[in-house]
Amino acid sequence: MGIIFNEKESIFKLDTKNTSYIMGIEGDLGHLVHIYYGKKLKGDNNPSHMPVINFTHKIWFMDGNAMEYPADGCGDFREHCIEIRTEDGYSALEPVYVSHNIYKGKPLLPGLPATFADESCCMTLEIVMQDALAGVEAVLLYSVFEDTDVITRSVRVRNISDKNVTLTKVLSACLDIVNDNYEVITLHGAWGRERSIQRQKLGYGRCGVFSERGVSGHQNHPFIALVSENTTQKTGDVYAMNFVYSGNYEAQCERTSNDMVRMVMGINPYNFAWKLESGQEFIAPEVVMVYSAEGLGKMTRTFHDLYRNHLIRGKYKDIKRPILINNWEATYFDFDTEKLLQIAKEAKKHGIEMLVVDDGWFGNRFDDNRALGDWVVNEDKIKGGLKYLVDEVNKLGMKFGMWFEPEMICPDSDLYRAHPDWAFHIPGREGARARNQMVLDMTRKEVRDYIFDSMAKVLNSANVEYIKWDMNRALTDVASLSLPADRQGEIYHRYMLAVYELQERIVKEFPHILLENCSSGGGRYDPGMLYYSPQIWCSDNADAIDRLSIQEGTALIYPLSTMGAHVTDCPNHSVGRTTPFDTRGIVALAGTFGYELDVTKIDEKEREQISEQTKMFHKYNDLVREGDYYRLASYSLNNRYDCYMVVSKDKKEALVTYVQVKTVAAIPAPVIKLDGLLEDVKYYIDELENTMPGDVLMNMGLPVKPEHGDYKARLYHLIAE
Repeated sequence: MGIIFNEKESIFKLDTKNTSYIMGIEGDLGHLVHIYYGKKLKGDNNPSHMPVINFTHKIWFMDGNAMEYPADGCGDFREHCIEIRTEDGYSALEPVYVSHNIYKGKPLLPGLPATFADESCCMTLEIVMQDALAGVEAVLLYSVFEDTDVITRSVRVRNISDKNVTLTKVLSACLDIVNDNYEVITLHGAWGRERSIQRQKLGYGRCGVFSERGVSGHQNHPFIALVSENTTQKTGDVYAMNFVYSGNYEAQCERTSNDMVRMVMGINPYNFAWKLESGQEFIAPEVVMVYSAEGLGKMTRTFHDLYRNHLIRGKYKDIKRPILINNWEATYFDFDTEKLLQIAKEAKKHGIEMLVVDDGWFGNRFDDNRALGDWVVNEDKIKGGLKYLVDEVNKLGMKFGMWFEPEMICPDSDLYRAHPDWAFHIPGREGARARNQMVLDMTRKEVRDYIFDSMAKVLNSANVEYIKWDMNRALTDVASLSLPADRQGEIYHRYMLAVYELQERIVKEFPHILLENCSSGGGRYDPGMLYYSPQIWCSDNADAIDRLSIQEGTALIYPLSTMGAHVTDCPNHSVGRTTPFDTRGIVALAGTFGYELDVTKIDEKEREQISEQTKMFHKYNDLVREGDYYRLASYSLNNRYDCYMVVSKDKKEALVTYVQVKTVAAIPAPVIKLDGLLEDVKYYIDELENTMPGDVLMNMGLPVKPEHGDYKARLYHLIAE
């Protein structure tokens, strides 16, 4: 495992445990050409040649070969990774190999979230590419993880000329391979139905996903995968990319007329123009690349292991999260200290461990028309002050958390009246509003300092142990009065750098606080946010049936431990559906687990079920949080039932979740073939009161108990004997 450079052949070989990635320097020209990515090639012998075509004609060479980091204007007419504009107005760019460096460990990306690793489990290759005429240097970074089949990529671009250069496009990764009847998997959706899996045949031309909203968004997701025809959970080739970034992005696959496929990912060039003065450097965010020869399941478990071990940080990285109850759907804006303590006292009786006060505790905030930005406790609501409330909650043996929306401002707020220039707006144009709010210009240091100081004052005033960081609208009217005209194209990226800086300050100043990110539900659920918060609110729609597809798409990439999931009241506030209380608990178990309802108003039977569910959480959470995830059946595909399982790393324990969504007459309960078990080990299944061998469970299947009626759920717990 590691990185090897064959000087004789001018070839780089990067090895993970099960994969190899190979590229080479082509002849005297010094172009970096991609050769291979796939199953590990054993030994250190590299290929003796590169598949280079049309060497004698530059345009044919540039447009017909597998290029490692393609540029614009010199003959490659496919999707480019880097584009520039010089002071003279020129855009052509042709970076060629200059040097490289191989070392142990992995560098941090200053100002950006990124995976991390020490020298014992990671190696990094830096390849320096230059276009001397344009005065641009691009350093390609590849990091290889020893403990999981991952290669991460990012790019540093530096102006080595004595004139200004403007970057108009900087993507982070490119993969050129020969087409093999590939299909493309992406995630799409909207508010309340985030991350639905879409799979389609890759035709000629370009297809993919993107965001121009300033956030990664509900509508698409910074993930894309090429899969071979008929790929399943267990079989088939998968080439996947995921972007460690929370702003505008682009992920594209392009099938060309010569039947090559180019897959790229990086910052969306929409309204992007980054001015580099002489000697200045731009650092592109990181792309995580995963290859699996064992279908989508292996890809999923690779992403999960990487993010659990090499992205998530902090106190809660590897421990159980507290079971919380959030007051939002219980009270909305209509609450006071007395009501909150009533909820807390009843919740405590049934095993709930934290009270979270959502929107409405601050300023003049009695509805969503006002007060965002005024982060001062409203003591007309929080009678006795925040410390009194928190102390009373703590006396019950519960933790306390609270909601913030730091990036936003309402025109009807003390902050806006004092600093109207702090909101994004274009002079003379009436700005677009959403939820009656505007976006703060986070690129300004004084704005970030105000937000941090306001939050810190509140957090230091009482024993707050959790923050829900919300962000409820996309960016519009993007203009900063603090930046000159030739730097307005930097705002989208500067905004994200500012959010990252502020969240880093919060987690460093308050390391004991559990931070949960949120953006109108799952509108900014991405690896960039996971670097700062170990969990993200999955969706505002907590309906147990809708959550099956939402959580399936999310778990395709992200560990179950990151998915904010709650049991809510019925009829569900988002879709009006009524589902059994135990089904809601079982579905929420595949996540962080919590409640969002008025526990003082639900009937006694449901309160008793909360007591059982909190015990269930403590019994199974270590397994759910740490185990390997296997998708067994998909309700979104079969329209009848959903099934998934989690298996402990030693394969001695497993938990199978089965949800019968729709009962169909004359069709018996299914027999589910399990996965990830030890073939020659017998497992005792609590719910069946029976023992079955692993090979039988995986090849013949688990007989599901018949259930009458829709929306029924059941857990099957397996223990190796």
